[in-house]
Amino acid sequence: MKFIKKFFKGFISIIILLVVIAYITDYEYILKGVRVVYMTGHVTAYIDDYPYFENEEVANGTPQPWPLHKAYNTTKITPKLQETHNKLGTVAFMIIKNDSIWHEQYTEEDEIVYGPTSQTNSFSMAKSITSALLGKAIQEGYIESLDQPLGDFFEQYKEAKTTVGDLSSMSSGLDWEESYTSPFSVTARAYYDDDLAETILNQKVTETPGTSFKYLSGNTQLLGMVIEKATGKKLPVYLSESFWKPLGMEQSALWQVDDSENRLAKTYCCIASNARDFAKFGKLYKDHGKWNGKQILDASFVSKSIQPRFPEDDMYGYGFWLSDHKNKDIFVMRGILGQYVITIPEDNLIIVRLGHKRGNFVSGASFTEDFFIYVDEAYAMLEKS
Repeated sequence: MKFIKKFFKGFISIIILLVVIAYITDYEYILKGVRVVYMTGHVTAYIDDYPYFENEEVANGTPQPWPLHKAYNTTKITPKLQETHNKLGTVAFMIIKNDSIWHEQYTEEDEIVYGPTSQTNSFSMAKSITSALLGKAIQEGYIESLDQPLGDFFEQYKEAKTTVGDLSSMSSGLDWEESYTSPFSVTARAYYDDDLAETILNQKVTETPGTSFKYLSGNTQLLGMVIEKATGKKLPVYLSESFWKPLGMEQSALWQVDDSENRLAKTYCCIASNARDFAKFGKLYKDHGKWNGKQILDASFVSKSIQPRFPEDDMYGYGFWLSDHKNKDIFVMRGILGQYVITIPEDNLIIVRLGHKRGNFVSGASFTEDFFIYVDEAYAMLEKS
């Protein structure tokens, strides 16, 4: 008994010491990570984690629901697609054909029943939405162009040659470490720390900007800060008035913010919404920025966004991933756990997938294996109809 008491006393002392060290060394955000992730039975960020963070509402207006296709849910899902759903934990899967929902499937789990109004974390699909806000800010005259220097907005970058377009196209030259496994990485700090602006503005430009693609979440976070400073509007408010209301989203969304007084939105990630509403960004870009006949977003900005900026890095444009799978021009909103809005304009087709995990990267490709399965099996289903 004395040994057990001594063991627990020593264990508690170690825990207290570690907590003290975390605060002294400015790594206290790790404690929040432990509480949000490991103490909820997870090993990394997950699609239902947004209630553990501060959020701001992205208000919707009058809903404009997607029409249901006349053949809605009449075609049986393929065995390979169902196997992939089961293996990777798909919670929502949609095929939108000719601007109508042709197929829609949701998952029931032990504790959660997912459906059309279920909100899950967008993760990096938010990067595409933030880039759309950049286009809107340029269109409304808050930002001059994609070529406006970052230094016009933040004094510490006056000597850098980075532009707002470099931030959107992942070519800023920032010394950001895009690590999702190390608790000491700047990516982890940005996700769990209480002052996101301080973290981001400590990043230096160490490589030549505007010359090549390098995926860094810090780019989009800094871009969001530029948009907020240029417009003078909090980003959830600007997103609401720019897109959430005009596109007739079916429900308000939640945008994760830090714990500082500024409540800065995490623009590189973390918009909690549903599959139907996320899909509307695919339709907006497919239709060259028009919605119900009104030019919501400048067509030239849309066109540039979904084309490669760098010929040698043809997997990315401005805020969107790109693919030529099946010899088609495809642009994609993508999140780290296999969140996708896949848009194929030539076939008037949008595929949405939300879920817990993604597959392994295909050798020589910029996408994981599940992406190709979702596209291939969607076409296989359509061919059977």
